[in-house]
Amino acid sequence: MAESYRLTASQALALMQKGDITVEDYAKSLLARVNARDNVVKAWAYLDPDFVLAQAKKLDQIPAEKRGPLHGIAIGVKDVILTKDMPTCHNSPIYKGEGPSLVDAAPIITLRAAGALIFGKTTTTEFASTVNGGPSTNPHDPERTPGGSSSGSGAAVGDYQVPIALGTQTGGSTIRPGSFNGIYALKPTWGAISREGLAQYSMTCDTLGLYARSVEDLELLSKVFQLADDDPVPSTPFSIKGSKIAFCKTHVWGKAGPGTKAAWEKAQDLLRKQGATVEEIDLPGDFDKIKQWHANVLSGEGRTSFLGNYLLAKDKLHHSIQGHVENSTGLSRKSQLESYDGCARLRPVWDEIAGKYDAIFTPSVVDEAPVGIESTGDASFCSMWTILHVPCLNIPGFASENGLPIGLTLVGARYHDLHVLHAGKAIGELFGKEGGFKHMLF
Repeated sequence: MAESYRLTASQALALMQKGDITVEDYAKSLLARVNARDNVVKAWAYLDPDFVLAQAKKLDQIPAEKRGPLHGIAIGVKDVILTKDMPTCHNSPIYKGEGPSLVDAAPIITLRAAGALIFGKTTTTEFASTVNGGPSTNPHDPERTPGGSSSGSGAAVGDYQVPIALGTQTGGSTIRPGSFNGIYALKPTWGAISREGLAQYSMTCDTLGLYARSVEDLELLSKVFQLADDDPVPSTPFSIKGSKIAFCKTHVWGKAGPGTKAAWEKAQDLLRKQGATVEEIDLPGDFDKIKQWHANVLSGEGRTSFLGNYLLAKDKLHHSIQGHVENSTGLSRKSQLESYDGCARLRPVWDEIAGKYDAIFTPSVVDEAPVGIESTGDASFCSMWTILHVPCLNIPGFASENGLPIGLTLVGARYHDLHVLHAGKAIGELFGKEGGFKHMLF
């Protein structure tokens, strides 16, 4: 099992349940992968191999009947999420060198109770709020960004260093790295998973994000986090044949590059060949205002979220964070309220639109991961879905003209996360087989 790092979480879990592999051996394989690749990918803000192995040995000692549904599964944690046995530094000089926090964030408590092995802390942009990249690189091309702000989480899963990692999304910080790294990325419905213990940027937008290399793994996490839809999800696989699928370019389609445009056309062609009815749809005019409304909400809420650190150590904060507190955009409270109310009006409108289709796709990114790690890329295609509070699933499978991964996002109505995963599993299998991306990282 020297190469068990290749396994998805579901595959590794099955082997550990049968006794074919121990948690310790599995952890050693992952650590060997990290050791071989960390000098290139640089996904980890904190990782203590001795501590990982000590925790793995403790998990191996738990009797089979008392093991949790994630027993032994290694999970990377974005370094803005509190962990009681590892430091949380937010990629900020203010907190550099800090020791572990006294408590776990709520999602970490849940994962530990399910038997997960909290592996280490992954890199992030400062307070998950800037587009300044580095040091992490894209595992498919180290000259390119892995995206952000959940940079290390996306890169670690994409590089087979862990099967699952946690990110966050306030604009596009989960979906964009999912596309750039060629993996599945789920931004659940806002509020569906507790965000207690996560660094706050925007109370209205901040959402825990989940990375994996298979939908089965995301379904496993959905059970642990008790995601639930009012309508039961069919036990039979989603049937592409006879389904009604929409493609929504949105008001920022003009930014789409050749890779995203090619994936867009190929996805529609593949679905039609499988018997789906495919159509492109336009959203009502007010949806064009969401990009500015989203920016207004971040500016307004950033003023309060970053005030404490601003007063503590203003000169150590990135200039964009300082700008939030100083209201550098001149945002009025009236504009902030109009933005809140405008988005609130459109959420049920979107839910009604989504209810007319079995699946709706929208772009994940402008194009392939851009060259250079100084910037994490453009999140224009993601921000509207974040502030609409809807579930989003990046589905990988397509390739740019340079052979780099490009995904498309499956979006649903609020609290229809399980339906998004149900459709995403079948469609993801199709895109993975026929989309054209060839994974070269083994």
